[in-house]
Amino acid sequence: MARRRPRKTWQWVLLLIAAAVLWWLDHRNELPAGKLPTGAYQSFAGCRWVDHRQNDGDSFRVRLPDGRVEQFRLYYVDAPESDFRRYKGGRNNFDRIHDQAKDLGISDEQAVEIGRQAKAKVHQWLASTEFTVFTAWDDPFGDHRYHAFIAPPDGPMVHEFLVINGLARIHTKAAGLPDGTSVHTRLRELREFERIAKRDGRGAWGLVIER
Repeated sequence: MARRRPRKTWQWVLLLIAAAVLWWLDHRNELPAGKLPTGAYQSFAGCRWVDHRQNDGDSFRVRLPDGRVEQFRLYYVDAPESDFRRYKGGRNNFDRIHDQAKDLGISDEQAVEIGRQAKAKVHQWLASTEFTVFTAWDDPFGDHRYHAFIAPPDGPMVHEFLVINGLARIHTKAAGLPDGTSVHTRLRELREFERIAKRDGRGAWGLVIER
């Protein structure tokens, strides 16, 4: 008479199968470092800064490798306006500057000075090198300013640079990074960079204005 296989063997097999399924579910969305989430972003290497009077620290013109010039705004950050502006129809940006200044705990005039410094530093950095743009071409305000990550070859992404140096508030659309880093993780990192900038008195937190 054949000997029956112990019931515990099948229990172990089922546990192993269940563990394998859970591992697959947990890891199926992971991406190797440096890879883009499928279909999420287009990447353009070899981009160049384009000087324009409306450029700011977090929004500026870029020449793509095919010669097109597009305007991009950075994910995650809002650098203060770099000037008090009046527009047609009696509109102005004064309320926006006041809101930025309130978040940073400084005066409206100081916020504009920080905005000018952010613009100058980003201009100086990007004008001297080629860089990579990652964009999904989302245009939330219908003004042809597309959200993007800007990655120079010699430092952090530009949105990260602005937070590290106290030149922007964390205050705009968030998105997963091109390497697969989640929004939750990126926000936690940026808040830590902001905490260190405050501790060290950088930018708006120390009002170190370079004229």
